[in-house]
Amino acid sequence: MLKPLSVEVINFGDELLVGIRENTHLTYLGEQLAHHGVSITRSRVIMDDVDEIKRGFLQAWEHADLVITTGGLGPTADDLTRETIAEVLGVELVFDPEVEATIKDRFAVLNCEMGTHHLKQCYGFKGGEALHNERGTAPGLIYQRGEKFLIMLPGPRHELEPMFEKQVLPRLRLDGRIGEGDAYVQVRTCGLGESAVEQMMQPIIERHAALAVAYCVHYGMVDVRLACRDGSLQLAELKLIAQEARQIFRADFVCFGHCSLAHVVYHELRALDRTLAIAESCTGGSLADAFTDIPGASSVFAGGVVCYTDDVKVTLLGVPESLIKQHGAVSPECAVALASGASERLSANYGLSVTGFAGPDGGNEKNPVGTIHFGYHSPVGVWCKTVHYTGGRLDVKARAVQAALDWMRRKLRKYKLEEFLSAERGR
Repeated sequence: MLKPLSVEVINFGDELLVGIRENTHLTYLGEQLAHHGVSITRSRVIMDDVDEIKRGFLQAWEHADLVITTGGLGPTADDLTRETIAEVLGVELVFDPEVEATIKDRFAVLNCEMGTHHLKQCYGFKGGEALHNERGTAPGLIYQRGEKFLIMLPGPRHELEPMFEKQVLPRLRLDGRIGEGDAYVQVRTCGLGESAVEQMMQPIIERHAALAVAYCVHYGMVDVRLACRDGSLQLAELKLIAQEARQIFRADFVCFGHCSLAHVVYHELRALDRTLAIAESCTGGSLADAFTDIPGASSVFAGGVVCYTDDVKVTLLGVPESLIKQHGAVSPECAVALASGASERLSANYGLSVTGFAGPDGGNEKNPVGTIHFGYHSPVGVWCKTVHYTGGRLDVKARAVQAALDWMRRKLRKYKLEEFLSAERGR
């Protein structure tokens, strides 16, 4: 087993404290480290102030084996992290001509001249190491003193993530501070509450005394993380236990790991060699966006139509005007017509639609705010489904997207099972 590692994360930046930018770094770093059996012990967000930086860093450096900082490494006046921490540690800052050359090359590619203020990014800790920034100008820094380790990362997420995955994690593995592979196996479920999942897992937990189980809930999904308390269970054994859980969850099992519902639907469609078109009203493009986040999605995703008004539903997707007048734009009938229209107009095998009242206004006695109707068009028939959600507008929209994807996931898997059973009967 690895020696327990105390890890503290410090996120520097006024923009995090005043709400200009969401602090996604902690979630990302926690997820990455958890894969390797390491948990973040403590985190803090600190403003761009010299005294606050000194105070916060000193506390973290005193208590933690590994301190990870984000932000404050850029060329502007409020980027104070490098200089202030160097002062606290009593470490000399030395100019690195290789970093200067790298920054100059980056500006040359952009056909721009490097300003003199960027030279401050060329200084690093004496005895430390610079981390190459493949997407920006501010290099990261690694510094070690005895058994303590400091990692300083740039603030922009698109710069931080490749730096951490390609340079920091390999270095921590080499140093023996994290394990080589995953420290847990995750089982993703959808459609069950956390208490129901916990209850279903209980027989498995009782059979494996060394098993450590953690639950994470998000938008109708419950992730079950399986790890070992004392190192007596190898990863292969955890995977066998995960297979036990899969059998228990049956249709509510989504995947092993971290695949999104859109990824699962994408893979199911790829396996069937079929395509999908989307029509959405209240979700405003979020459902289509879930697919366009997937590299190579064009092999199955034909496209989507955001049909927010009745006129667009009629003119672009061929929904009969009489149907809208009779049943309303927010109705099961309209949802089915939208799904079929999307499939036909975009020449796709499947059509998926969402229409509803996300709130806070709208709705009626029959369809109150939070009512969402889904339509599903397939080569073997059409279906509709209705759900009712409470909560704010953004929450209702996000839950509607997840519900639509999960419904289609279940439909596709049922279709594949029926095809398989039909083929078996024909043998």
